[in-house]
Amino acid sequence: MGKLVVMAFMTLDGVVQGPGGPDEDREHGFAHGGWAVPHFDDALLGHVERFVRGADGLVLGRRTYEVFAATWPLAGDDDPVGSKLNRMPKYVGSRTLQGQELAWENASLLGDDVAGELIRLKRDRELQVHGSGGFVQALLRQGVVDELHLMTFPVVLGSGKRLFGSGTVPATFSVEDSVVTGKGVSAVTYTRRGGVEYGAMGPETGNW
Repeated sequence: MGKLVVMAFMTLDGVVQGPGGPDEDREHGFAHGGWAVPHFDDALLGHVERFVRGADGLVLGRRTYEVFAATWPLAGDDDPVGSKLNRMPKYVGSRTLQGQELAWENASLLGDDVAGELIRLKRDRELQVHGSGGFVQALLRQGVVDELHLMTFPVVLGSGKRLFGSGTVPATFSVEDSVVTGKGVSAVTYTRRGGVEYGAMGPETGNW
């Protein structure tokens, strides 16, 4: 059975951004680019490599697509992540790119019915969403995300784009896998279970 998996690099206070560098995204005055880089080690790189190896296709928002399309084609065939990303199908959700030809190998645009297309495309395949924070929020609202693979770094920034913004649909997830690297990065896979369950806590309830 196929699934749509979101992978994100995240701070303790929920800020998400790729590990590119200081100038990767300065929108709205963001000045903390590159915050993830000091926490990378061989263990985390190996974890990312194994995760990407399981993908049958990549789903991206416009901004992340433009960043990836400008950098990953430069990777050599001996780069396990870059070579995999370059070969696999890429599906881009963007209104501003409609009508344009995408230069990155095996990349194509999703149509107006993004949720419907992704439900069809993920059948019997694992599609991975990398980065694309704003796009991910839309996918979460539409209920097409099956798993979250979050790499949470021991960093607090106080500002920046957050994975779960206002309007996020309440949901419950179960932990399928987890690991903590030597530099304190926790990589956890969460599978969507359904809606939020509620209860009461206190001596009078017997739940104490």
